[in-house]
This record gives sequence, structure tokens and C-alpha cells, in this order.
Amino acid sequence: MTDTTAPTSSPSSSAASTPSPRPSRHEHGKANIRARAEATWRTLLGIVFVVLAVAILARVSGIDATPWLANLLIVFNSLLIEALPFVLIGAAVSAAIEVYVPASTFEKLGRLPKAAQLPAAGLAGMAFPVCECGSVPVARRLASKGLSTGAAITFMLAAPVLNPIVLISTYVAYRGRDTLLPMVLGRAGLGFIVAVTTGWVVSSLSKGQLLRARPADVVIEDHVDADDSRWRQYIAHLAGDFLFMGRFLILGAFLAAAVQTFVPQSILSGVASLPILSLVAMMALAFLLSLCSESDAFVAASFVQFGVASQLAFLVFGPMMDMKLGAIYTGTFNKGFSRTVAISVGATTLVGCMWIQVFFG
Repeated sequence: MTDTTAPTSSPSSSAASTPSPRPSRHEHGKANIRARAEATWRTLLGIVFVVLAVAILARVSGIDATPWLANLLIVFNSLLIEALPFVLIGAAVSAAIEVYVPASTFEKLGRLPKAAQLPAAGLAGMAFPVCECGSVPVARRLASKGLSTGAAITFMLAAPVLNPIVLISTYVAYRGRDTLLPMVLGRAGLGFIVAVTTGWVVSSLSKGQLLRARPADVVIEDHVDADDSRWRQYIAHLAGDFLFMGRFLILGAFLAAAVQTFVPQSILSGVASLPILSLVAMMALAFLLSLCSESDAFVAASFVQFGVASQLAFLVFGPMMDMKLGAIYTGTFNKGFSRTVAISVGATTLVGCMWIQVFFG
């Protein structure tokens, strides 16, 4: 007689054959955010530890008593101490905008008449404290949502110069000097003019001509169901922005200190006394240092050999065109955009600073 009873699987074999549940997209996103925040903070703490270790070693060994090294450390430390709080504030505000401010806030600019969009976009930079790197994706989003290309680029260039944190840091960097008001007002006014002028130059381009095509040019937002998840996103953006901007500040502060220490004062004074060359030299220096706009005023103020116009050239040109921005522009916009922006921003800044040089030196 044939046994027709179906074989019974053992619990162990049944458990082995059952696939383990895969983590949901939300859980995977939370894990990525948490891992990125932890890795960023570990890197930041490592940098702080190395800087402190070098300072302590120099102090214990007595090597900091060497005149040139003492001067280098004094300039370097003073720049870091003054500028780091503004970098942290800028990173905090930038992260808050990224996480909590909806994209529809920016889209209101698109409802204005075309003639008013460029100046309105420039003035909107005062309300959105984002650094130059953070303003690029915002500009791309504005253009992709239908805002005119000229207005999007105007906002991108104006925000890092006109935002309140940058203007306050400029005030702090030049407080106590006779050039305080010319530097703060000149930076805001000239920055606005340069941004609007460059926006007008590219306003004839369509969205397709401006933006570099991507395989999936769609913004996908993670679903955030809990406040703690949103908070983790904020911490991750804060840590990432602070580390990104902080490393450029450290490099820029060191190079500025090295220039002040090793380049003979006669050479700096000779270049600073040349009307046009001094402007070009400071613009080139801003391009190479690639500082964030929250801290560049402290570096510019350290070049006391140069006049108001030369320092303004540094403070206006740098946040709109530097080495890191050139790479970001290339990845975001179509070929030739970086060249167009460099020519427009450079020429407008140079002409504006030449007029300022006539009145303020």
C-alpha cells in the first residue's frame, strides 16, 4: 500500500528556505544618514586632534620660539579662531534650509514679472544664508522648476555674498578700521551688481542649454515619518557642510599665513601699489584659496598692504568663481558655462573695483 502522506518539512529547513526580510527604503536611508554623520564627526574630531597635537608638540619642543614659525602660528591661529564660529553658523543655517525649507519657497520668484526676477533673485540671497557650494544645487532646482535661467544664476551668485552671516562676518573682520563701512557696503553693493549682470548675460539660455543632462534628473525625496529622522538629517548635513567648509578654511588660513610670513613685505607692498595688478592679484588669490564666504573676510583683512578695492575684489570674486566652484559648475551646467561666468564675473568685478579704487584706494 502506497503512503500518500506529504512529507513534513522540519522547522530548521523551513526557516532556512524563508528569505530574511530586506530593510525598507526608509530604514536604509536612516542607516545611511546615521553612518554619514558618524563618519563625518569622526573625521572632524581627527582633524581637531591632529591640529592640537601639532600645537602642543611645537610648544613643548620650543620650536614655536623661532620667529618665522611664531609669526606663522599667530596669523594662522588668529584666522581660525575668528572665522570658525561663522563657518559653524553658516553650516547650521545651510543645513536647516536643506532639511526644513520646502522647495516651493524658492518657486515664488517665478511668479514675478521677468524684468523683476533678476534683482528680486539677487535680493533673495539676503534671506537664504547658503554658502557658494550650497547655492549651486538650489539654482539648478530653481531653473528646473521653471524659473528663468538668469534669475536662477543671479540667486546662485548673490546668495554667498549678500547673506546676513557673510555680511556680519565682514563687519567683524573689519571692525575698528576706517574702512569698515566701505568694505561691508561695497561688498554687498558690488556683489549685487556682479550677480545681476552675470544673470543678464546668461538669461538668453534656455533650461536645456544651461543645465547638464542627467540620467535621472528627478528629485527623489526620502519619506520622513518621525522628527528624530529629520533631526538626524539635519545633523548629517551640518557635519558634512562644516567639515567641507572647514577644511578649505584651514588650508586658506595656512596659505594666507605662509604668504604673510615668507613673502617679503616689499614684494607685497610693490604689488599692492599697482592700480590694476593689485586687483588682479587678489582675484587670483581668491580663486586659488577657494575659501567659503563665511570666513574669507578674515583672510582678506589680513592683507593690510592692499587697499579697499583690492580686498573687495577678493571678497566679491572668490565666492562666485574659485577652484572648487569651477569643478561644481562643470558637473552641474553645460560646457562653456564656467568660462562665461568667469569672464562676466571677472570683468564686472574688475571694472567695479577700478571705480572704487579711484575713490577709496
